[in-house]
Amino acid sequence: MSQPAVSSIHVHPLKAVRGHAPREAVVEPWGLAGDRRWVLVGADDKIVTQRPHPRLALAAAEQLPGGVRLSAPGMDALTVAVPEPRQTTTIEVWSDKVEAVPADRAAHAWWSAYLGTEIRQMHLDDPATRRPIDPEYARPGETVSFADGYPLLLTTLSSLDALNSLIAQGDHADEGPLPMNRFRPNVVVSGTPPWAEDDWSRIAIGPVTFRVAKKSGRCVVTTTNQQTAERGKEPLRTLARHRRFGDQLCFGTNLVPESTGTMRIGDPLTILE
Repeated sequence: MSQPAVSSIHVHPLKAVRGHAPREAVVEPWGLAGDRRWVLVGADDKIVTQRPHPRLALAAAEQLPGGVRLSAPGMDALTVAVPEPRQTTTIEVWSDKVEAVPADRAAHAWWSAYLGTEIRQMHLDDPATRRPIDPEYARPGETVSFADGYPLLLTTLSSLDALNSLIAQGDHADEGPLPMNRFRPNVVVSGTPPWAEDDWSRIAIGPVTFRVAKKSGRCVVTTTNQQTAERGKEPLRTLARHRRFGDQLCFGTNLVPESTGTMRIGDPLTILE
């Protein structure tokens, strides 16, 4: 098998909506530069994702200098600037209480009109201090953006091929094969055996080293077609049969950077431990 290497890189400026696939990205201690620095919350200040709102899959946030450009079906595009430093609001990101800065009211109105309910867009102003990683898997001082729990999510093309082969043998074969965007990774790697990532403890991607925190437990978002917002049964049905670890159905693995630097498509992946 060939040397494992980076096949694609994915940055999602606003959690839960479509991002972009640059040829390179800077790795910061809390994730890829610009990744998931924005989030949507409801009237209760709790995070809003594709779980209850699959139509978010059809919206996009394009990274711009000093902000993001929003687009969605039926909506005029809107540019949202990074808010000036001011008083923060406490929001809930799963079980975490996180301080964040509200975007301009125009962004709140835009999202509220698109989803038909009260929504606000929030910015993570200080990723170095706002949200610690789960201490069970972190070292002191390690933080994360508005990602589900860890700075980067890595998936492999061979594991997706293996999963799609299993889906083809199951009760919902007509739903496959699934594309990688169902899993919303940050980095996709080629040239590994299927499920090889299960056994990694430390890796290097180009000049940057990472600690492998844990396998990635998957949710209903993976059943959402990212082009149509329609939901099916896969891949969760097949993951439940073949990739259950404890109470989680797993695909991909979570990474914590041990260093910083620039990751590029084609960079080799080296297994350190």
